[in-house]
Amino acid sequence: MVWIPGGTFAMGSDDHYREEAPAHPCTVEGFWIDRAPVTNAQFQKFVAATGHRTQAECPADPADYPGAPPERLQPASIVFIAPDHPVPLDDPYRWWHYVPGASWRHPEGPGSAIRTRSHHPVVHVTSGDAEAYAAWLGKRLPTEAEWERAARGGLEARAYAWGDELEPGGRHLANVWQGPFPHANSRADGHAGTSPVGSYAPNGYGLVDMIGNVWEWTASWYREGHGGGCCGASEQARLASIDPGSEHGGLPRRVVKGGSFLCAPSYCRRYRPAARMAQGIDTSTCHLGFRCAV
Repeated sequence: MVWIPGGTFAMGSDDHYREEAPAHPCTVEGFWIDRAPVTNAQFQKFVAATGHRTQAECPADPADYPGAPPERLQPASIVFIAPDHPVPLDDPYRWWHYVPGASWRHPEGPGSAIRTRSHHPVVHVTSGDAEAYAAWLGKRLPTEAEWERAARGGLEARAYAWGDELEPGGRHLANVWQGPFPHANSRADGHAGTSPVGSYAPNGYGLVDMIGNVWEWTASWYREGHGGGCCGASEQARLASIDPGSEHGGLPRRVVKGGSFLCAPSYCRRYRPAARMAQGIDTSTCHLGFRCAV
């Protein structure tokens, strides 16, 4: 783990997506955070020691999803499958698919495996799975404010964790999408999916993969904008995170940070410290992982 000194920093951004605004001063106490996202090898040790089954490996409770057809209640997770031609970008279900049998052990579904991905970030984990792993080690998930301070690496008011250019001098500094999204990834950075942690240079605090590779869970409940606050972990904040009109229905939503290998300049420019998204607590995907804090 790496020690992140406490202090006040400029959180959020007024220059990109509306949910990142307003930019505002935020103060956090010093904390420790994992140098890298939790890997498949690390998660495998946890599962072997505890017998933990991830939510993606368990059938869903029909009571939680009234009216859902039985085939939607079987063990499954959400997988990116690239279409073979250009598609409109206003319908994410053209590339996101609910795949029975997909899990952290089988990232693309039955027939896929992690034998050669021991040092890749674990994926297909819900916030509950991440919290269970953290608790096993006497750790916790970082708050959104902690995560963002750590991701900035000591830089203030910069677009990226390394400055204001996505690819300074033509160098790839994070695992993100190159080419027309979602059908043609040129793999100019050498990766089509997740990459081994530490494949890119660390930020100013010595942390790797804070940007790109996989989104990361935080402990903070989501709200549309910062509203001048730094984080939200109260019961009131949990209830306020629920948006029945969203794809997550009546479930609470947490903040996820960092972007992933699927973030593209043409579609999702969220490979920045200020970027944030809402994720329902039951959601697991092929591009969502986590790291721990103390």
